[in-house]
Amino acid sequence: MTSCGDNTGNKEEEKTEEIVNSENDLQEKESSETETGVILFFGNSLTAGLGVESEEAFPALIQEKLDSLRLDFEVVNAGLSGETTAGGRNRIDWVLNQDVEVFVLELGANDGLRGVPVEETKRNLQAIINTVREKNPDTQIILAGMQMPPNMGKDYTSRFSNIFPELAEENEVHLIPFLLENVGGIAELNQNDGIHPTAEGQKILAENVWDVLEPIVEEKMVVEE
Repeated sequence: MTSCGDNTGNKEEEKTEEIVNSENDLQEKESSETETGVILFFGNSLTAGLGVESEEAFPALIQEKLDSLRLDFEVVNAGLSGETTAGGRNRIDWVLNQDVEVFVLELGANDGLRGVPVEETKRNLQAIINTVREKNPDTQIILAGMQMPPNMGKDYTSRFSNIFPELAEENEVHLIPFLLENVGGIAELNQNDGIHPTAEGQKILAENVWDVLEPIVEEKMVVEE
């Protein structure tokens, strides 16, 4: 079983460059005078859009939706192929260099595929949530739930999938029950590796995210008005 982002090539190199550029863009925003709210997507190759064009990845589709509704938010895609919760924990301070209105945390899949102990994954995700809260207590956090394939074992898959609703309840954050709902395991919506969604699959991921994100951004717009 390969983890998300293990396959290499030009596409992955391009995505790595894009994440660096995205994080640099976020740093530059620190000194800019703008009221545009930042929605930061912090994840692995699913967020980065490995294997599809950058504009086809679900964060870019969310930006299109926001723009079409004239909602004044800017999406920053901080997805990095191959990222684990440990890696995310190590780089979270770098991307949180200004106030973030909404923080979407999409990590854990690579931990699961590598058989990382559930307790370790949960501990790392908790640390990331804590860091976001310490930086800005008003940031709305969305946690993207993930599930493992049955071949990882019944006990492990059960305990792994429970990480996300448990953390959401314990921290009172928003939850996307399963980011890959209606995509995972469906061959025609995934690339040849069976892990990464096609452009059509990314559209469904965007819908899964939007179901949770929409009321949050609309409420923020009302409050600001």
